[in-house]
Amino acid sequence: MNEFAINIREKLKKKLDERRYEHTLGVAYTAACLAMRYGVDLKQAELAGLLHDCAKCMSDTDKVLKCRKHHIPVTAAERKNPSLLHAKLGAYYAKSKYGVEDEEIISAIACHTTGKPAMTTLEEILFIADYIEPDRDKAPDLAVIRSLAFQDLKLAVAKVLEGTIQYVKKKEDVMDETTLQAYRYYAHLLETDTTAPDAELLQ
Repeated sequence: MNEFAINIREKLKKKLDERRYEHTLGVAYTAACLAMRYGVDLKQAELAGLLHDCAKCMSDTDKVLKCRKHHIPVTAAERKNPSLLHAKLGAYYAKSKYGVEDEEIISAIACHTTGKPAMTTLEEILFIADYIEPDRDKAPDLAVIRSLAFQDLKLAVAKVLEGTIQYVKKKEDVMDETTLQAYRYYAHLLETDTTAPDAELLQ
């Protein structure tokens, strides 16, 4: 681990509660493993994992206020569920407070909660790493998705998005439109890709 990443870890340990910090390390580790599998820069993946939740440990009210202060757009779904704002706000802080200049990392942090259509491999890696890191144990089909993540990253992304949509519908919450758009994109992508393994899992 390089000195820049070590310094970020030290800062995060002071900012995050113990459980969130351990989750953060798990995501950074998992993202690095996926990066090795898919030929993505390990340092990029590790930094994205370390900083993905850097804005998580503040109240929902503070998240909304900080977004307004920094002119970060807030959607209807985010107003209903301000916890979603930690991704956009985290991307802003990664750049402004933690000194990350790599726009690919910033973008991955910004969409790690909702996903988005046509994500880069780094963005897909962070999206999945957040879901499957070793301390996660409550999500349905977790074992299946963990296996898929190292076989077909896009299929794993589609499965996570599908599960997220089902969960939100069950709770009768407001659906983030970006998540719907992302699912439609990845589902269509797999439907038209005859080489994708186990694509029937989306049926």
